[in-house]
Amino acid sequence: MAEHETRACIALGSNLGDRVANLERAVDGLRAAPGVRVDALSPFYETDPVGGPPQGAYLNAAIALDTTLSPEELLELLQALEVKAGRSRDGERNTARVLDLDLLLYGAEKRDAPDLILPHPRMHERAFVLVPLADIVPEAVHPTLGESVAELASRLGRTGVRAATR
Repeated sequence: MAEHETRACIALGSNLGDRVANLERAVDGLRAAPGVRVDALSPFYETDPVGGPPQGAYLNAAIALDTTLSPEELLELLQALEVKAGRSRDGERNTARVLDLDLLLYGAEKRDAPDLILPHPRMHERAFVLVPLADIVPEAVHPTLGESVAELASRLGRTGVRAATR
């Protein structure tokens, strides 16, 4: 009998170095991970930075995947991929980064733990997250708000989010 898979959605971002290569390596790392099956990858978008010190534009995308990993195991994988890409966590939020991988949704799971909050607590406020996510899972429902990704994205619009070429 096959292990139970859960649909998870991940936001990807990079604004240091070769942004395209950084995101592509992250996607390759997810594809190669045991217990993870990448189902869909959004187009890449160039986005304005939100918060933090002055910094360059981000490249953002979203992935939908099916996984047998627990939410904690998936978060650990994402953080390992960030470290492998050269990301350091110096404690300051919203700074420039080589790679940022955020676990947005894990099925209909709701969590509020020190190391993991599901759904991602700010995803519904961020066009740079919702626009790419709506490209691949518009019907996905935010477990707390009860609205679809498409509805949330439509409300925010596309301010600060532009199509990017690879």
